[in-house]
Parts: sequence; C-alpha cells; structure tokens
Amino acid sequence: MNDEPQQPTGRRRRRFLPSRRMVLGAFLVCALLAIGGFALGYKLVGIPAANAAATAQSNVYLYADGTEIARDGAVNRENIQLAQVPRTVQRAVLAAEDRGFYSEPAVDPQGMVRAAWNTATGKGTQGGSTITQQYVKNYYLGQEQTIARKAKEFFIAIKLNREQSKEEILQGYLNTSFFGRNAYGIQAAAQAYYGKDIEDITTAEGAYLASLLNAPSEFDVVVHPENKPAAVARWNYVLDGMVKEKWLDAGTRATLKFPAPGPIRPAATGLSGQRGYLVQAVEEYLTGHHVIGADTLATGGYRITTTIDHKKQNALVKAVGNQVTSQLASGRAADRNVRVGATSIDPATGRVVAMYGGIDYTKQYVNNATRRDYQVGSTFKPFVLASAVQNGSETQDGRTITPNTVYDGDTGHMVEGPAGPTGYAPDNEDDRDYGPITIRTATDKSVNAVYAQLAQDVGPETVRRTAVALGIPANTPDLTASPSIALGPATASALDMAQAYATLAHHGERVPYTLVTKVTKNGTDVALPHRATTQAISREAADTTTAVLRGVVDGGTGTAALSAGRPAAGKTGTAEEDRAAWFAGYTPNLATVVAVMGADPKTAQQKPLYGALGQARINGGGAPAAIWGEYTGAALRATPVQDFDLQVAAGAEESASPDPQQSLESGMPGSASPRPSTPGRAQGQSQGQSQGQSQGRTGGADGAGGATTGGAGRGQSPHPGHHPPSPGGTGGGTTTTGGGAGQGPPAGGQGPPAAGQGGRGDTAGGDGAGAAGDQGPPRGAPDAAGAPGQGPPVAPQHQDPGALSART
Repeated sequence: MNDEPQQPTGRRRRRFLPSRRMVLGAFLVCALLAIGGFALGYKLVGIPAANAAATAQSNVYLYADGTEIARDGAVNRENIQLAQVPRTVQRAVLAAEDRGFYSEPAVDPQGMVRAAWNTATGKGTQGGSTITQQYVKNYYLGQEQTIARKAKEFFIAIKLNREQSKEEILQGYLNTSFFGRNAYGIQAAAQAYYGKDIEDITTAEGAYLASLLNAPSEFDVVVHPENKPAAVARWNYVLDGMVKEKWLDAGTRATLKFPAPGPIRPAATGLSGQRGYLVQAVEEYLTGHHVIGADTLATGGYRITTTIDHKKQNALVKAVGNQVTSQLASGRAADRNVRVGATSIDPATGRVVAMYGGIDYTKQYVNNATRRDYQVGSTFKPFVLASAVQNGSETQDGRTITPNTVYDGDTGHMVEGPAGPTGYAPDNEDDRDYGPITIRTATDKSVNAVYAQLAQDVGPETVRRTAVALGIPANTPDLTASPSIALGPATASALDMAQAYATLAHHGERVPYTLVTKVTKNGTDVALPHRATTQAISREAADTTTAVLRGVVDGGTGTAALSAGRPAAGKTGTAEEDRAAWFAGYTPNLATVVAVMGADPKTAQQKPLYGALGQARINGGGAPAAIWGEYTGAALRATPVQDFDLQVAAGAEESASPDPQQSLESGMPGSASPRPSTPGRAQGQSQGQSQGQSQGRTGGADGAGGATTGGAGRGQSPHPGHHPPSPGGTGGGTTTTGGGAGQGPPAGGQGPPAAGQGGRGDTAGGDGAGAAGDQGPPRGAPDAAGAPGQGPPVAPQHQDPGALSART
C-alpha cells in the first residue's frame, strides 16, 4: 500500500503545459531564427545573371510593308520597350495578374506560404506570386516547382524591387512571359495571335492576350475551341477588373466584343525558298557596311525592315518559274546545271526591291544574285560607251566618238593603239563579219571587234574608272584595264550590275543601293550608314548611252524584253563558253539584271549551258530577257507608263549617222587598208542600217542590211493604244538585190496610220531607187507592208532581221 500523499490532478496537468515564459521564449527564438534566416538569405542570395532562355531572341526580317520574311533564331521572342505597349494593354495584364503591382510589395508572403505548403504536401502547384516574382522566375531562375526555388525567388524579388523601377520590372515581365503558340513576350504574342505589332493591339485584344498568361494552351480558342467558354470568362474577368480599378470606363467596356484570334500561321523561322537568300544578303549588307558586327548580330534581338517589295518579289519569283524553272526537264542532263540570279533596284532611291537567289536556299546555299564568279559578258559594253561620251574620247585618227562613229566590225580585226597593232584581235560571235558599222549598230548586234577598239580608244583604265564610278566594285575579279575589258571578263554580281545600270537609268546620278530601311533592338533604333548620292557621269553621257541601249530592246538582241510593254533600254551578254547568259535593262523607274548560269550541282564547277531548256544555246536575249520582260511588266503594272526624258550629247542624235564607207575610206581606226567597196554599197548599207535604225527607232525594229539580201524595216508603236504609230524603218540595202519592204505600224496605236518607207538597193552600177511604202493599217487591223524598193530585176531574198548572233 502506497502511503505517499496523492498530488491533485490539476497540478499534474499544469506540469506538462508550457508556461507563459516558455511560450514567449519560443516565440522570440523563432522570431530571431526567422530574422536571422531572412538576413542570412538576403545576404547570401544575390541577383544572378539572366538565364540563357530568357535572353534568347530571334532576328526578325521584314518586307518593306512590315510582313515577315523570316526569323533566324530558335526562340520566338522580340523584346520591346514598355512605352511601345498601349496603356490599356498594360493595365489589362495588371488586372489579370497583379492589380496591386504599383502599390504593394514585391512579394506576397501569404500566397507564397500557401503555394509552398501545397507543393510540399503534394496537393499540386498553385500560383501565389506577384508580377515581380513571376519575372524573377522567368528571367533569373527556371520553371521548376521546388521550395528552394521559391525561397530564391523571394529574396531576389525583394532585392530587385529595390534596384529596379516598377516600369522596368513590368517591361521585363512582358518580354519574358510565355503566351502560347511558341510566342515568348507580348510582341511575339501580338504577331502570333493577331498578326500585328503590339503598338496596334486594341483593348479587347490586349485583354485576351492577358488572359492567356493564366493558361496559354487551354485558352487558345483556335487550338481548343471547346475551351472557348472558359477563355471568354477569363477575358471578362480581366475587363471587369479594369473597370473595378477605374482603368476602363464601364460604357466602353460594354461595347467590347470578344476578339477571336487569327489562325495559327506557319512560323517563318525556316530559310527555305527565297527567304534564306534574302536574309543572307541583308546580313552581308549589315556586316559589310559596319552597321552590326557578325558576332553581335548572332546574339539576336534585331528587328530588320528590308527594302524588299513583297509584290515585286513574288513577281520576280513567278517570272523565273514561268520562263525557266517550269521549262526544266529531268531527262535533259544540261537542265540540272541551270541556275538563275536576279536583282531589281529602284534607281531613284537605290532600294533593292526584289532579288532571286536560286531554286531554294536549303538546297543551293550560294546566292546567285550576289555571287561574283561569272563573267558579265557584253552587258559591260555600255560602260565603255558611257566612258567615251563622258570623257570626250577620240578615235585613233582624231574623230570625236559618238554613237554614230563608224568602226570596222569584222571578226578578228586587230585592235590598233597609238603605237600600232596591240596584238589583241577578238573574234565576234560565230566569227561573223559586219564591215563598217556605227557604234549604235554595233551595240544592237553586240559586235566584239568594235567595242574592243572603242575601249582602246577611250583608254582601258578610263573605262575601268567609269565602271567603278557607276557602281561596279573596284575589287571585282578580272576588272583589268586592257582592251578586253569591253567584252566583260569581269565577274561582277547581278547586284553589282543592277547598281551600275540603275545609275544609267537615273541620268548618271548614283544612289548607293541599300537592302535595309530600319533596324531596331529592344525598341531602340540602330543607326544606318549615310548614303551619299554622287554624279557618277554626266547626264549627257548617261542619257546618250540609254538612247543607244533602247535600240537593243527595240530591234537588237534584246527584243524579248518588249514583253514588259514599257519603254526600255538594255543589253544582252554571254560569258565565255556560254557558261552564263545575262540581260541587264531598265525603264525610267526600275533597273533589273537577270543572269542564267551553268553550274554542276555536285561540284559547283561552272558548266556551259548548251542544250539547257531544250535549246542549242542560251543567250541573253532568250530566257534572261524573257524573265526581265515578264517581271518588269508585272512589277510596274500599277504604275503609269513613263517614257525616258533624255538629253543626249551633241552629235549623238540618230540622224547624224555618217556614211560608214566614207568614214572607212577616210581612215577608220585600226584599219590598215580600206575595205574594197562596190558602187552603191555604202549607200545601200547606210540607208538600210543607219537610216533604217534611225527612222525606225520610235516605231520599233529596223531593217537589217545584208551582204546579199535586203532586210525589211518594220514600224511599231511601242505603246499600243497610247501613242500614234511611227513610220517603218528603211529596208536594208544589199549588193545584188533591192531593199526589203517597208512596213507600217501594228494595230493599237492611236492616230492616223503612217506609211512605211521603201528600202534602197544597190547594184554593181548604182543604187536602186526606193519607192514609198504603202500606207500602214488603221487601228485594229493587221500589219501591212510597204511597197518594195526598186532595184535590179532580181527576186528579193529578204534576210530575217531577227537572225542575230546567238552570243551577245
């Protein structure tokens, strides 16, 4: 039996309860631990560097109209300044995510504790973060849901709130948040959902974008139409919150309707088709002109508005497809070697408005529009003529050079210098002899013998300087100061040639080309280089060259370019061994150069184009001129027809053509002995070629003088339906037969029909008298030929005026 006294039950219970002192002590200990932990955490947790994913941006390349060409980065993000975001859109985001952002602390302890408890107890993740905390998570940390990450987020948010303004934090949040559709940041989201920049987003659209922050995937009503009720409810929640915070008038709120987003568009991140070539050319322009270094550009984040006109670009691609790509056959071995490059420039602004680089950047990486390894051929010849007029050059015997100056056009003619023969005697294409002809006619027919001598007379170094002044880079391979420079051994690019021809089109005033109109990063403009306009050559030199080049299109080797339906000037060209064919031409408001090239698809070795497109040979007057004509017609369809306003140099008028034979007999440059003449030959050829070229220019194709037969002159109205028709050109004279028939203008011209002019013939005894041609047809009727010239009683055998040299 236990005799010890029993303690009251109440005293035993109180022994196990903590005293007030103990409770207070424990509270103080916990408080001290919390304060110490906070101090320690605040000291130890610094603001780290941004994570790579948060800073990654793509470079965005845009057409001139603002539509997207491509993005070259893996992350679809484009940072912007807060000022670019409309105020109502900013407030929509605050209404959705953190209405007390500007007035409350950077962290929400209660929300953090709730979120941490739910995470620790396995009840799922739950948001409890302010905008500042979400920005810290996006920009500095990661998306993992752990207590350690939440603790770091807490301390970084507090520090960040002390070091950055609320505006800076909100801007960072808007640039780093994910909105679905692979869009990071609100600018990318605006483009992804509504196809426009954030500056143009409405209040209703902004509220929808703000709604997406809560559930980006679920609230995309295009991807999940079944979730539209929930998305609309969230949208209403945002707008109602704006009204409650007095950020939106209730009356305005009542008028807003749910703005359904657009369809998901294929991302333009790939570089297939022409996109890669355009991006490559723009990057080369930016780095080559020291706008942005290559390493800096690679970091991304640049928004680059190019000069490329979307409609003109499409027109160029279509023209190449119609004239070349669609004509290629898998069964023709030569067709696998075909490449096309082209560049089009606005002469007045220097803006590159279209560029064709190849079949597909992902299949052929070399940009055919900018490569510098194919000879430009006879497209270089206009620079020689321009240099002659610019410098007032003279022939070896002291005659001032004009388009009407006569040279020996026979193949293999030795080039003569001040000290005599130079040892250089170039052949004409197909070894064709032309006899004494003017520079004007030699340009139409692309006669090598004439232009080699012309380059010698002007001075090869002078020619080179003129070409560089016009826009050909001084470091262009094979731009060598020798008489051969005239025949185009230089390997300038289509872009280089387009720059030079644009200078001719702009009356000798060179406007340096550009591919970019604006560059920004994070909403800040990047300075672009100043482009100083210079007078490369005189207006008279440029316009005289243009006047001669019109003949190439109207009746020379480039008549395929007439399909543009515009007054045009141009020149054809062919590289050595027919490895490239060129057409370079312009209207008063558009200069375009097209090249068809041959290259082995495996080795990239240059190959001749023989047999390509099912043709024996490819020359500049074929596919290149056809592409040029189709493209130019489409590109300028909405532009009024504009004729050239030319001021030619003194003595360059077409009517000033001298008698070629007299010029020859008086001592033509480089001629050791005059060519024996047949009585009447000079009169017949001069009438058939010089006068025919002159009088038929405005009417169209001219008569071609021949060695044995007469060619028919043919008048054309260059703009049917707009201008009165003009007389036909004079038929070409021959040594044995009468001149060809003069022809009246074709249908479509407005005004009275004009008579063709009869050809003049020659015989061993004298000229045949040309008779006037019959009156041309009235508007709407077929062409009518004039009466034939009166020559000896021999049946005329008309030479085909279109039978010109295949190599030009």
